[in-house]
This record gives sequence, C-alpha cells and structure tokens, in this order.
Amino acid sequence: MPHTAYEVLHPDRYRSCVVFASPHSGRNYHFSFLRSTVLDDHTIRSSEDAFVDLLFNVAPRFGAPFLMAGAPRAYLDLNRACDELDPAVIDGIRVQGHNPRVASGLGVIPRVVASGRSIYRGKLTLEEAKRRIDTHWHPYHKMLQGLLDAAHQRYGQAILGDCHSMPHEAMDGVAKFGVKRQDVVLGDRFGVAASGEIVDRIEAAFTTAGFTVTRNTPFAGAYITQAYGRPTRNQHAVQIELGRSLYMNEALIRPNGNFEAVQKALQGVVAEIASIGQNRIPLAAE
Repeated sequence: MPHTAYEVLHPDRYRSCVVFASPHSGRNYHFSFLRSTVLDDHTIRSSEDAFVDLLFNVAPRFGAPFLMAGAPRAYLDLNRACDELDPAVIDGIRVQGHNPRVASGLGVIPRVVASGRSIYRGKLTLEEAKRRIDTHWHPYHKMLQGLLDAAHQRYGQAILGDCHSMPHEAMDGVAKFGVKRQDVVLGDRFGVAASGEIVDRIEAAFTTAGFTVTRNTPFAGAYITQAYGRPTRNQHAVQIELGRSLYMNEALIRPNGNFEAVQKALQGVVAEIASIGQNRIPLAAE
C-alpha cells in the first residue's frame, strides 16, 4: 500500500486563514496495488490530478499550509465519504439506496478510472476496503480538519481551497452550446459551502491573472466541499478545478510547454487567495 496518507507543507510563519489542499494528486503507486489492477501503469493514472501539487505548493511562501494526499485516487478517493462503499467492487456490501457516485464506480474505493475503465478483475474484501480507509482516509481528514481548526482559532475564520484538475472534455458539454471554454471552475455548491464575498475574491484572483472562470458547472463540489463548507460557522470551502490542458499533455501525463508559465501565474493567484482575511487580527498569540 502507499506508505504515507498525506504530506503537509507548513509555512515558516502562519499569516493566512486559508488552507490549500490537493486530495487527488497523490502518485505513490505501490507495487502491490499495481499488481492487483488489470490496468497498465499509465492508464491507472488517468483519474489522477497530475501535478496539481506542483502548481499549488507555493502556498507556504504566503503563510498558508498545503496538504497533499499520498495515495492515488485510484486506490482511495478522499473526496468521498468513508461510507460511500460500492457493492460492485467490495465483497460483503449491500446496496443501500441510490448514490450516483457509487453507481458510476466512483465511491471511496473506486471501481473505475477515467472513461469507465475497470481497475480490478474481481472484488476486494471488505477488510481490505476498511484497511485503506483506516490508514489513509481517516488520517487525511483528521489533518485537514485540524488545519482548518487552527486557522479558525487564529483568525476567527477558515477557508479551504480544495485544489483539483479537470480533463478538457469536462467542458465539452458547456462549450458545444457556444459558451467559451473556461480555464477554471469554482465550486461552492451554489453558494452553500462558502460566502459570496470569499468566492468573489477567489474568482478575481484567477481573472486578474488571465484565467477565464465559471462557477459550479460542471463541478459544484463533492464530499469535501459539502463536509467542510460551513459558512455560518465561518468555515468556508471552495473547490478549484483547473483545466489540465493548460499545463499538461493529458495523453502522455506530462507537463507541457506552458507548465512553467501556468505555475508562475498561479503564484500570484495563490498569494491573492492567501491574503483573504489577513486584515483580521489574530485571536491568539502564535
């Protein structure tokens, strides 16, 4: 199994109420997992948010922590509830109601990667599923909530920037109606997961840097945005989806010629997002 559940990059000094996180960029594909899948080493990466960690790892420079998953999404999906178990891939699980994510093979233990390609030939044991959840899901989410709690304790509010990437075809349904293909999709669950003022600031950070932005379509936010977005408690969550074609060759899963330019542009975006709430006086001495 992948050795680490997560890695945290801490700033030298905390100066922001923002926590950046990347739950789908893990690429520690342990040999035992690769041996268990019917997919080759390249195809198994097709649902990975490749290189998102390298695009946002500048966050500590601006006083904000950055949490990165260790395990790959194909092994365990941190953007799902731990009880979103798929009976089609886990032995001993009963069908409990209709969950579209589970039904499509995208539960907490995924059955498929991109384009619906099956990961396994048969089923996993319930014991194996629980082991993955205990060793990776719970530690990641415990750390994420801990970082948000610490930010809230310092500044009276906490903001989660949940960083993802989207394949170019994700916007095909929008673009075919004559709408310009957007670079970034911000998901706040249609205003439920974060205050409008904060989402406005995040959108402005991207547009000022030259990115085109839309909200909630086709990605409004999944489990993490739903679970951590609590604006009435001054805890906000915004899902950030960045178009993969901007910075990588999607077929080869390699950075393209624009990678460094996008990485540089995102430094300014991250700096601006991290500055949200910096005019608040810390509530306790650091």
